[in-house]
Amino acid sequence: MTVKYNIMSYLIGEGFKNVLKNKKSTVAALTIMCMAMLMFGLFFILGENVNYVMAQVEAEQGMQAYIDIDATDEQIKEIETKIRAIDGVNTIEYVSSLDAYNSYKENLGEYAEVLDGLEEILPPSYIITLTDLDLNNNVQNQISQIDHITEINSSNQTINVLGKITRGVRIVTFAILVILVLISIFIITNTIKLTVHSRRKEISIMKYVGATNSFIRWPFIVEGIIIGLVSALISILVIGLLYNVTTGQLIKTETFAVLNLKLYTFADMFNLLIITYILLGAGIGVVGSSISMRKYLEV
Repeated sequence: MTVKYNIMSYLIGEGFKNVLKNKKSTVAALTIMCMAMLMFGLFFILGENVNYVMAQVEAEQGMQAYIDIDATDEQIKEIETKIRAIDGVNTIEYVSSLDAYNSYKENLGEYAEVLDGLEEILPPSYIITLTDLDLNNNVQNQISQIDHITEINSSNQTINVLGKITRGVRIVTFAILVILVLISIFIITNTIKLTVHSRRKEISIMKYVGATNSFIRWPFIVEGIIIGLVSALISILVIGLLYNVTTGQLIKTETFAVLNLKLYTFADMFNLLIITYILLGAGIGVVGSSISMRKYLEV
């Protein structure tokens, strides 16, 4: 047990020494890695917030199902029960004939008097929102088959456009994040290659005296992990400051106020972000180091 501990402490210590010994390449790697990870973080946060905003917009979209004016209270309640049972229905709100009448009067303003006496002929309805806009057509078809439903109004074109935008944003964000991860792996691979190249004679001697590939590889893997984790921590601190300042200004704008839109706070995303960054930093370090060592360990 003591021998294993001493070996591990040696390998980790060598990794730290590599970081401090090769200051120029380490600083260069940290700088470029931080830039790549800052870009990753910005697109990651942007993607999360776009999805969050789109979810809020989607939650406001739906349809209005009008009920036969002659339907009884019991039939109206039965309609509600059937609608709630449909997969994809999020919320359902009942609008009585009187509610509809008052709403129309409010919208007409000074011309509201033209509606006098019509409160009894306006049909009641249910306003329905969805859990997923992709289910719009399916939900609409099922509601139309319910007895005493006379008409359904739905902004199908708007819903379809929103669905396409949401899917497009997710695909583009994912593609950008993958590209940034590949760039980061390329950077750290080439940085550690310089270190490995400068120590190629030492590596050859270690192989000559019987050192295993794992024993030779681990100090460089530790070096890669350290560079990745330090870059991740620096990046998350910078992103946190930039995000709080930027969102603080955005939510004060007229657009956000009128649309009543909200953004994630940095605290909301912190746990997810730090876990992603730690895994990303360590993962890039391991992959980059392993790739850069392959040539020298095959000799």
